[in-house]
Amino acid sequence: MSDPMNALAPEHRRLRIGDAWRDAAGGATFAVEDPATGQTIAEVADADVADGLAALDAASSAMTEWAATPPRTRSDLLTATYRALTERSEEVARLITLEMGKPLAEARAEVKYGAEFFRWFAEEAVRVEGRYNTAPGGGYRILTVPKPVGPCVFVTPWNFPLAMGARKIAPALAAGCTTITKPAAQTPLTMLLLARIMEEAGVPPGVVNVVTTKRSGAVVSALLADRRTRKLSFTGSTEVGRVLLRQAADNVLRTSMELGGNAALIVCADADLDVAVDGAMVAKMRNIGESCIAANRIYVEEPVREEFTARFAKRMGALSVGHGLDDGVDVGALIDEASVTKIDELVADAVDRGARVLVGGERPDGPGHFYPPTVLVDVPEDALMLEEEIFGPVAPIISFTSDDEVIAKANDTEHGLVGYVFTRDLQRALRFTEGLETGMIGVNRGLISDPSAPFGGVKQSGIGKEGSHEGILEYLDVTYAAIDLP
Repeated sequence: MSDPMNALAPEHRRLRIGDAWRDAAGGATFAVEDPATGQTIAEVADADVADGLAALDAASSAMTEWAATPPRTRSDLLTATYRALTERSEEVARLITLEMGKPLAEARAEVKYGAEFFRWFAEEAVRVEGRYNTAPGGGYRILTVPKPVGPCVFVTPWNFPLAMGARKIAPALAAGCTTITKPAAQTPLTMLLLARIMEEAGVPPGVVNVVTTKRSGAVVSALLADRRTRKLSFTGSTEVGRVLLRQAADNVLRTSMELGGNAALIVCADADLDVAVDGAMVAKMRNIGESCIAANRIYVEEPVREEFTARFAKRMGALSVGHGLDDGVDVGALIDEASVTKIDELVADAVDRGARVLVGGERPDGPGHFYPPTVLVDVPEDALMLEEEIFGPVAPIISFTSDDEVIAKANDTEHGLVGYVFTRDLQRALRFTEGLETGMIGVNRGLISDPSAPFGGVKQSGIGKEGSHEGILEYLDVTYAAIDLP
């Protein structure tokens, strides 16, 4: 088995600022561990505020030239990045698994998904358009000119260390913006490798900067307080998102926020149960359940509750748990010990309140941060796992008897990222689509993410959209010129 760390040379485990790979100003480093073993796999630079501002210096210095770069040139560089990621997909996937824990098959899927953002926005780069028209009252013309917003700060999560960065960097570069990415401290290696790949693809110095740090609060706060920063995009918890929004308000920054979720998955009595079980497995277990769009609450209509539950629990119980790089593993390690502890506490709370465990429910002995696929039934409405984002391989099943009842329960949350509905009745599907307070809905499918679709939530699950044509608009300001022409 090849060593995934061979994909990233030691000199590229440092900060990427401007045209250089450099140590942190104070020389500090921090350890990155394999969550399946708890062992350190690398040391990376631990940036401080001075390093963050140096990255902003580089992004600001490169901004004018990059904004003036012809769209076709920007498009070609994004296409080159897509091709490089595709050609090197195996080594990138193995690195993702090593530092994040997901099974290799899932990591390969993430590389493919992340690469598609570069291909999609390579195509969007050459389609940014303004307009020219006569004012309705006559006498002058209206000209609108889209312009890049300016240097962007990205704060990315650990659960999709390549894809979440790609989803931000690709549209920003397509629009003509320069970037500074602060990846999660648990998974910095993948973002550093992406920066190296983009450097080799020909992206100019200063356009893509990466600052790794365990002092995220201080570094990001300093970047947001600097007037040269003009855009913030964050993917992570609602709690942290609220803090960043308050900080971004001081300089009235453009913001995109993809925050927490509490997704309801609804299985109607008229659903095709084969489709529903398959869809629920994907919606719950993709990325080990460590996803903001994971099914957090599974509502099943009473007439099919028993059959669906038996079939779903059998599928969950058949999944194999182990190191993500091992053959045949379906469920890898969770990201850290805190995640395992939280999930264990949520399961214990539900059981204490009357829930029954059908599958799993007990953390294994031994090294690594593992938790087995778990299914609970008779979960009471006051169980904490129905209110908090589980972020792991645990599925609570709750019965319902009417559409109005389940829509009300599904909407009874501050979150509104995604919902899932399984029914063969088109009118019923449309009623759920209109009734659920979410930014996205999967109808008879458990996978909704696609670079060509607008990803984002409502309520306290976020602001703005990523992907699709809407994704590039988040990185463009519009200048309007009134031109006198009688």
